[in-house]
Amino acid sequence: MTELGPQREVGVGPHPGPWPDDPRLDPELLAHGDRRNVADRYRYWTVEAIRADLASRAHPFHVAIENWQHDFNIGAVVRNANAFAARAVHVVGRRRWNRRGAMKTEAYLEVRHHPDVGALAEWSAAAGLAVVGVDNVIGAVDLRAAELPRESVLLFGQEGPGLSGEAVAACEGLVAIPQAGSTRSINAGAASAVAMYEWVRRHG
Repeated sequence: MTELGPQREVGVGPHPGPWPDDPRLDPELLAHGDRRNVADRYRYWTVEAIRADLASRAHPFHVAIENWQHDFNIGAVVRNANAFAARAVHVVGRRRWNRRGAMKTEAYLEVRHHPDVGALAEWSAAAGLAVVGVDNVIGAVDLRAAELPRESVLLFGQEGPGLSGEAVAACEGLVAIPQAGSTRSINAGAASAVAMYEWVRRHG
């Protein structure tokens, strides 16, 4: 039987001092350590300072996901949006969503709510953003060859049914992630990571 090695401790302990004179730093974290799930460059920073820094360099694309059935994938979508520096996440439908998969990343970026797809489409038009649906539906273009506007909202559907008919009608374009296996689709969390990576690869 193989023994497991020592577990790697996440983060840093109390700052040894003298403390840096930096208004972005949190005295509580400096005193007690920072074990949060944040990149090392943000150690000891306040939540507000991290949010401000991310917002100052966020990409001009947004991410939206339908939430009619309290989708558990939304947390993963939010976490991915944070990782790829999306401007904001939009939850369409139910306001409440499972935050466990987000790993508290929702604290560091803007999460907006829209009661329905029509409200999202209206907001996107006013902001000058093209709504691009990501789903393996009839008429969707292979993501690798599809046009992917720089200023856009990448819209994902529920796990299982995918984009609703209302959502498909509201999209200016539809893209599909090519697959080679037997399953019809990958879950929204995985799909969002692929689509955001492709956006960053082209425009980031």
